[in-house]
Amino acid sequence: MEPVISVDGLRRSYGDVVAVEDVSFEVARGEIFGILGPNGAGKTTTVECLQGLRSRDGGAVTVLGLDPGRHPDRLRRHIGSQLQSAALPDRMRVGEAVSFFARAQGRRVDVADVLDEWDLTPLRRRAFGTLSGGQRQRLFLALALLGDPEVVFLDELTAALDPVARRATWRLVRRVRDSGATIVLVTHFMEEAEGLCDRVVIVDQGRVVALDTPAALTARSEGATTRVSFSSNGHDLGFLETLEGVRSVALGRRSVDVSGASQIAVRVAAALAERGIVPFDYRTHHPTLEDVFLAQTGRHLDQKDQP
Repeated sequence: MEPVISVDGLRRSYGDVVAVEDVSFEVARGEIFGILGPNGAGKTTTVECLQGLRSRDGGAVTVLGLDPGRHPDRLRRHIGSQLQSAALPDRMRVGEAVSFFARAQGRRVDVADVLDEWDLTPLRRRAFGTLSGGQRQRLFLALALLGDPEVVFLDELTAALDPVARRATWRLVRRVRDSGATIVLVTHFMEEAEGLCDRVVIVDQGRVVALDTPAALTARSEGATTRVSFSSNGHDLGFLETLEGVRSVALGRRSVDVSGASQIAVRVAAALAERGIVPFDYRTHHPTLEDVFLAQTGRHLDQKDQP
């Protein structure tokens, strides 16, 4: 099946600063596709090029079979967008914003239904300038999804939301995907990428460093470590160091911490069971996308890229 989005060798510079260099990936129809990386990695520049909002210096890009650089107006009829730098006039009311954007796009929508879906009805007469960061993000998401677009671009969607609102928004994003839309999600939140995305591309300093499903990336990441922890209860646990895949065993006064390859959780559990040891607090700590990024770059995701 032909991809909904195809990016091959995308490049974009600002003077002497290279923002995006040789970025390539494809997005399949119906995916939630994540673009993950630290601030300054080139994520926003990439999605702006995909929407025809910014020109590219090189490479080939198609979205829904259209070149965003050549046919931005045609493309915008089929996509929705929530940009990181989005803003509205301070005096524009929430209800007015939904009505205005619907008319501007030539779409018929029931404003009351849109406001209700995004829990914006109590804010209908509130001016944009009085909204909190989380309320603004909910409004921008509602505007991005007017008219059921085929592809939706969401840039740092939940950056201003508290944990409860963030998870509620994730449920709405999944519902949008389940309705048939393809979603490109730009984020620097590891938990968001792992919990929402079917596949992710990790970018660093304008380059792709990894591309796959979150599970596949964490499973095969060189240097990524699985940890198992449980209470010792006075047992002799020296045998754990001999198990295949175990890299280290830390024996505390009342606790045990075992590190190693991804299979150690099963091997440690089996070895304990053979000896009649059944810990009540056996916990497995799997590698994350943060570990993948650290293994690929030697840096953490919260370290900003420097030009």
